[in-house]
Amino acid sequence: MADDDLATLGPAAEPRTTPADRPAHGTGHPRPGLGEAAPESRLPATGPAGHRLRWIVIAALVLAALNLRPAITSLGALLEEVRVGLGMSGTVAGLLTSVPALCFAAFGIAAPRLARRFGPGAIVCAGMAAITVGVVVRPYAGGTGGFLAASGLALAGIAVSNVLMPVVIKSWFADRVGPMTGLYSMALALGTSLAAALTVPMTDALGGSWRTGLAVWAALAAVAVLPWLLVARQRRAAAGPATGGAAPTGETTVRITSSPTAWALAVFFGLQATAAYITMGWMPQIFRDAGVSAGTAGVLLAVTMAMGVPLSFVLPRLAARMRHQGPLAVLLGLCGLAGYAGLWLAPAAGAWAWALLMGISNCAFPLALTMIGMRSTSSAGVVKLSAFTQSVGYLISVPGPLLVGTLYQHSGGWGLPIALMAGLMVPQIAVGVLAGRDRRIEDEA
Repeated sequence: MADDDLATLGPAAEPRTTPADRPAHGTGHPRPGLGEAAPESRLPATGPAGHRLRWIVIAALVLAALNLRPAITSLGALLEEVRVGLGMSGTVAGLLTSVPALCFAAFGIAAPRLARRFGPGAIVCAGMAAITVGVVVRPYAGGTGGFLAASGLALAGIAVSNVLMPVVIKSWFADRVGPMTGLYSMALALGTSLAAALTVPMTDALGGSWRTGLAVWAALAAVAVLPWLLVARQRRAAAGPATGGAAPTGETTVRITSSPTAWALAVFFGLQATAAYITMGWMPQIFRDAGVSAGTAGVLLAVTMAMGVPLSFVLPRLAARMRHQGPLAVLLGLCGLAGYAGLWLAPAAGAWAWALLMGISNCAFPLALTMIGMRSTSSAGVVKLSAFTQSVGYLISVPGPLLVGTLYQHSGGWGLPIALMAGLMVPQIAVGVLAGRDRRIEDEA
């Protein structure tokens, strides 16, 4: 199927523009070309029905975002108990923390093809169902192999949803990419922090079994299935206005692998994902080894994740107003370096400060999502860029958590792993500056 078919993903698919059509201030929000209707006017329904549908999409986005990290951060909070319960070595536990990135790379690349065939709403709906089943099954699957397999099912659902969220935002809210990305990122950070903070106390309240503490998060995913069922039913109405057979004239065929901006964004995404999954998988253990209790270590991780709630809402709005997002990448990277220095020098004494700094640094994720929406002039381009950036990026991030686990096991401490984390932050800053330049992948075709 032609790449042009990707433009039918939503009701507000943005018309393609030439560089001359873009605003001079470089906000990343192209305007319609001459003679074309604005995205808002191409909704499948007008009046109250159209507004209701958009609110349903917003609710679906928020609920999906709430479910894209609890399967990971709940495991981080109980990693020690899972290791003991399943008889894992440090290296195998490191592999377990690498599984999310591996699944995101492997399954995320299939998201555009699946979305073209079934519609993004149906795929995200299936993703939420996969998360539900995987999360409830994995603690009881029996042994490390079963745990990994069920985790893989949940992570496959997360992977396809990860890729399609920027696409849904660009398609339905082309004139609100920054604010909607902020809302999505804020909900994602909220889900992440809630799972980190509540998993240990909920486990204690439910009898103390780590299996119950992990499985309970399936209920949240089950709730998210419902609005996506409604969105999926609207695929025909949503796609109708954008499907006219022939592709619009003047379109540029984008070879994504030849775009320097796409590669810079993919590497930036991969390095920030490496830092994020090391943080989610290993930061509680760093604090516990420094003498912090398990409950407090979980709360510290929650603080790190909670920093993303307000910042993830503000940062995309700020980034969308900037011509060059590189300074933001530098600022976030410097906060990460300061946090790593604190974890090395005084992990327990300054634990709350290091958690805050790491939380600020982890906001490189919503920055990357915002740049994905800004580095293309069309929904079709965003699909390709999102799939490429996230698949390549997550593939880059696979070795990080595994290497940290191996270094931790063989060195007997956290000096070398923290040095690795800090060392990776330097190239992250560099490629963030390159990815933040005011360019579009269509211009590099």
